[in-house]
This record gives sequence, structure tokens and C-alpha cells, in this order.
Amino acid sequence: MTRPIVVVTAESVTQLGDVAGHVLVAGSHGGIVAAHYAARAGVRAVILHDAGIGKDAAGVAGLGWLERLGMAAAAVDHATARIADGRDMLARGVISRVNCVAQRLGAAPGMRCHDAAVLFLAAAQPRTYGGTYPEGRYELAPGVVGMDSIGMVETRDAGRVLVIGSHASLHGGRPESALGVDAALAFFHEAGGECSRLPVLEARGIAAAAVARDSARIGDARSLWETGVVSNMNSVAMKAGLRGGMTVREASEAFAAAR
Repeated sequence: MTRPIVVVTAESVTQLGDVAGHVLVAGSHGGIVAAHYAARAGVRAVILHDAGIGKDAAGVAGLGWLERLGMAAAAVDHATARIADGRDMLARGVISRVNCVAQRLGAAPGMRCHDAAVLFLAAAQPRTYGGTYPEGRYELAPGVVGMDSIGMVETRDAGRVLVIGSHASLHGGRPESALGVDAALAFFHEAGGECSRLPVLEARGIAAAAVARDSARIGDARSLWETGVVSNMNSVAMKAGLRGGMTVREASEAFAAAR
């Protein structure tokens, strides 16, 4: 018996159950790495968060990528709903961007997220995606590891400086989602959010900072490293010499010197 197609929500595309064939509203940014996770999960259509759009429109770059797979995709305006909270997006979000597949179904900027999701129930199932995303992990400098998504954090990253392309907000407001390892220092993308990971990591004694959304591409650790500028930090990072306006590279060097 064929199961009914429904709208499902998630805090992050890195933490999905069996969502194949359904319409997904996920709290992740709308960048290419997040789009890859959604495609691999086999969803029918997806609505992501625009993360403030940001540098090179990276916050919605995944919409065009999914269009090439034939998948309807849209993004919610960051000013209308919390990032990392699919339920809030579905309840309060307003669409800011759509791809051509979504447009053909009647979705448009200014539409309520809920209404767009209902339209997407009529979308054709896109072709199966069997591709692979590049590893997304990089040795940026001695002791500094970059990763395009927090879903790529490994146990061996404890004690290292991590440059993470993901947003700086907790998944669903849950403190345990801040970071899976005790890093020495962690950088995240500001994404127009509340940067709620930072105080939680402060309580764990971990230095953490956020990168201004227009200074680097979200979902791209190398972009954070090359052009990212620190916009926010917790007190542990401040005591270690980090200051607003530093580049991520400068902040990492200051941290190393303080240690």
C-alpha cells in the first residue's frame, strides 16, 4: 500500500529520519551542502532557511542546484522564522526565494511557508540522486580543521580549532546540539541568526565565535577561512584574544599565541 505524502519538519538536514518521498521543511540554510543532504534523503521537495542570503547568495545557492535535479525548492526569509527550527518555519515563515520547479507549482516569494509546502505535495518525485558531495573537510593550517557542515564533525576533532560552515544557532534551541566535541575553538557562520551556540559553548569552557554573514559563504569552510570576519564571540574567546573585526585567520593566530 502506498503511504500518503505529507509535510515533515526537521531542525537540520543532517538529522533526518525516513523522509523519502515527502515534502521537507528543514531549519538548515539553503546552501549547496544542505541541498545535497536533502537530495540524498530522497525528499519530494524541500523548503530551507535563507540564512540572510549572505555573500554570493550562498544562503540560497542550493535551490538552483536542486532545480537541476528536478526538485522543487524554496527558502524562508530569515527575518520571519528561526533558523534551525523547521516547525517555526512552517508556522511563521514567509518565502523569500523559489526555484523554477517550485515556481511552476505556484510557489512565489511572499507566500507563507505552510502554503508553499502544501503546493509541493503535488510535486513530481525528482530523479534519484546517487552523487556524492566532496568530502567537505580541509586541513586549513596546523591544528585547524575546516568542515562545510557540522554534520562532518568527528571525535578526533576534540582539542582542535574548527572552522565550521554551518550556522551559529542551536538546533531547535537544544543545548546538546551546540557541538559534538570539546574543540579548542570553534567558528560558525552568523547566518542572520541569534548565535545561540556561543553561550552554550562558553558554559562548557569552549571558545567560540561567529563570522559576519556577508563576509563569507555559508556552508563553505574555506570561504570562512579566506574572507570571514569575526562579528560575535563568547567570553572564553575574548579572554583568548579574539576581537570583533578580526579575520578568522587572524583570530586563529591570536588564539594560538594566547595558548
